[in-house]
Amino acid sequence: MSASQSTQGNSTSTVLGRRLGGELLNLRVTAGLTQTHAAKALTASTTKVAKMERGWVPMRDPDIRALCELYAVHDPGVVGRLLELARIDRERRKAKGWWDDYTTLGVMQEYVTLENAATTIRAWQPGFIPGLLQSPEYVRALRDGPSTSAEVAQRKVPDEEFVAARLARQRRLTDDPPLTLRAVLYEAVLRNFPSSTEAALGQIEHLTKVADLPNVTLQVFPFSGGVHHGLNGPFNIISFTEPGAMDVVYSESTFAPTWVEGGEGAAAYDELFETISERSLSERDSLLFLRNLSKEF
Repeated sequence: MSASQSTQGNSTSTVLGRRLGGELLNLRVTAGLTQTHAAKALTASTTKVAKMERGWVPMRDPDIRALCELYAVHDPGVVGRLLELARIDRERRKAKGWWDDYTTLGVMQEYVTLENAATTIRAWQPGFIPGLLQSPEYVRALRDGPSTSAEVAQRKVPDEEFVAARLARQRRLTDDPPLTLRAVLYEAVLRNFPSSTEAALGQIEHLTKVADLPNVTLQVFPFSGGVHHGLNGPFNIISFTEPGAMDVVYSESTFAPTWVEGGEGAAAYDELFETISERSLSERDSLLFLRNLSKEF
């Protein structure tokens, strides 16, 4: 789905709401039941059930428990993950945070709110340094480079405000509890800096410092690693409980970022990321690569 969220009347469809609704829909279909059965269990209308399954409304814990009982889902782990996802979605819908102070986020606002709520992010990046790892000089260089018309319009925002909005995201890496980040960068990212040699060296030094954090894993996928489907574009896998349980995927493109809300699609990205990671340099060798690369500038 290309839109991160949409509105209908007083209702809002969110990424997490659709992820949760899709899980409940799959459980209902597996149980061989209809929306009418679900509506009776909730003493509600089929319209409400349809809105729940499409992510249009926040979900109450009693409703989720009642549906799990109806669908014969008794595994505490499964029920607990659904309840946790519902809790995070409710909080996300009403959340106010640093991102509300910046008008520069645009289509990234939904992603940033989910990043703030996530426990783990796995990021593959074949073109640019990931936002969570960018130095201030790198952000400025990207802002000064060739841009789309929408990005040109954003340049009306003062430079430092633009940079501050980007860097504010990085607080998640040192929060309590911190975000766990696993990032894999294609070698081309590290050889194609958008600015001066000094800025490139500063970015490499910044990467090595962040990689020292216990919650950050940084790997380099070298040219010698060959080709794979990840070269088609970058993506971030966002986890809210243990990775793989309730993931959503943010797939970046130049004009229309795409959300993959669970199911086989998210599982395919999960498998692709692990394949890329396995074929990449180890953490130790990746840091050695960065240190050797800095000597080439």
